[in-house]
Amino acid sequence: MEGGRVRTALSPGARAFVALGISLACGSAQAHLNATGMGPIYDGFVHFLLSPEDLVSAFALALLAGLRGADYGRRALFTLPAAWLLGVFFGLTSTVASIGTLGAALWFLVLGGLVLADRKLSLRALTALTAILGLVLGYYNGTGMGFSVQTTIAALGLTAAVFVLVAVVTALVVKLRANWARIAVRVTGSWIAASGLLMLGWSIRGN
Repeated sequence: MEGGRVRTALSPGARAFVALGISLACGSAQAHLNATGMGPIYDGFVHFLLSPEDLVSAFALALLAGLRGADYGRRALFTLPAAWLLGVFFGLTSTVASIGTLGAALWFLVLGGLVLADRKLSLRALTALTAILGLVLGYYNGTGMGFSVQTTIAALGLTAAVFVLVAVVTALVVKLRANWARIAVRVTGSWIAASGLLMLGWSIRGN
């Protein structure tokens, strides 16, 4: 306490997930592409990178698959982009919709919690979870875009970004053998789950 005021300090990890939670709870992102001026495939790629509710969910899924081993990593690598692309095509002719803060919070809680628990899912269960995640998030990405050659190319760019993220993350995690390194991955999952819990609280309070 200095000058009658109590000083508090948050650890860097705590500040990171609080900032993430705030950025995700500020509003629901609408399904439209970010114009990069470099063509639709880059627009789709950048759209994924600038959509934290999609990026973090795919990242958490990749962590989970990587913890389970190479077979799980390969299954996630091909299932998630394929399901995502299919979901985008399902949503192209639908009106604009968003997964919203509540939907993103639930995915963060589920995926982050599974990573934290180092849950030993069967390959079939992981495949089903991956397909559902891809279809749901892909659908919301596709809504409001309208069907055209440009949006089809953009969808390919978006799913390419998903593929690259899952490939890089699963490859890195699968190689981890040291106990402390796997614990670090699980701690990352706890931050994702904590962000989801924070978002869930804000979503309920906002209603």
